[in-house]
Amino acid sequence: MAGRQAPGGPRDADRFSTATRLRLIGEQTAERVYRSQTRRQARRSRLTGRAALLALVLCSLVVALAYPMRQYVSQQAEIDDLRREKAEQREEVEKLRDAKARWQDDKYAEQQIRERLHYVRPGETGYTVVGPEASGERPRSEGGTDRPWYSNVWDGVDRADRPVG
Repeated sequence: MAGRQAPGGPRDADRFSTATRLRLIGEQTAERVYRSQTRRQARRSRLTGRAALLALVLCSLVVALAYPMRQYVSQQAEIDDLRREKAEQREEVEKLRDAKARWQDDKYAEQQIRERLHYVRPGETGYTVVGPEASGERPRSEGGTDRPWYSNVWDGVDRADRPVG
């Protein structure tokens, strides 16, 4: 039985050797790598064209819509400003109408004339009360008004040229 072969022929015996196993593993790995590379290349070529077209369409849409959107936003802001201004002007008109109605009243007009213009009726004595801070003299600047104007100007130039400190 020394010349006996393993069941299934010489290949079955060779199938369990390390070299054969390594060769089979290498072939299987090479096939997997080749298959995955061809799949990736197929995917890349399909997606690249579609992605480029999609990017081109999106860019053209952005470019086409950028200016109108900017105009729309600026016009909306302008409309809001005009509405606010219109409301402020309406309030001002109402205030002016109220003031006009008050001035139509003779008693209000007389009161304002007496306060603002210091008018008094015949037989009344008018008084003006001056506070303590108004009675004092105003402080004069250096030199004052008793000197000619050009002297004051020249003194100002001299003061500006002096070093600070």
